[in-house]
Amino acid sequence: MSKNLIIYYSRKGENYVNGNIVSLKKGNTEICAEYISNAVGGDLFEVETVNEYSENYTQCTKEAKDEFNSNARPELKKYLDSIEEYDNIFICGPCWWGTYPMAVFSLIEKLDFNGKNVLPLMTHEGSGLGNSVNDLKKICIGANVKAGLAIHGAESENSESKVTSWAKKSIDE
Repeated sequence: MSKNLIIYYSRKGENYVNGNIVSLKKGNTEICAEYISNAVGGDLFEVETVNEYSENYTQCTKEAKDEFNSNARPELKKYLDSIEEYDNIFICGPCWWGTYPMAVFSLIEKLDFNGKNVLPLMTHEGSGLGNSVNDLKKICIGANVKAGLAIHGAESENSESKVTSWAKKSIDE
């Protein structure tokens, strides 16, 4: 039986949803990561930065853009030492400037993905998967990066069947 790891970064609080700024008690990506865990089992690992992003959504997008433009690697509160025991690694995040938040790369660049299945999931408000799949292929050397899933953030709470179907199909292929 394969063992699954669900790595995710998620933003709660102020978020852009269907053209408006709203406050979310739980981030869209965290919701989807939990759906994956419920569907196929696995360990959840939340990516958390030492220096938190601004609570103000507009300011957060500026911070994220600055990190993207400088190819920054924010310091994390905790890191994984190894993913050796896992077969399938789900990498989940919001689409920020066309890819994962730079904090996700802070984590995954330190890991050995050789022989692992990598399954990308992005929540978004219109940009789909962006460049995330290509970025993972560059970073997760030796991994089999499978077809990703893009979930419209505003629909994340109602996406359980879609996420479940994708997760089960992805690890069975």
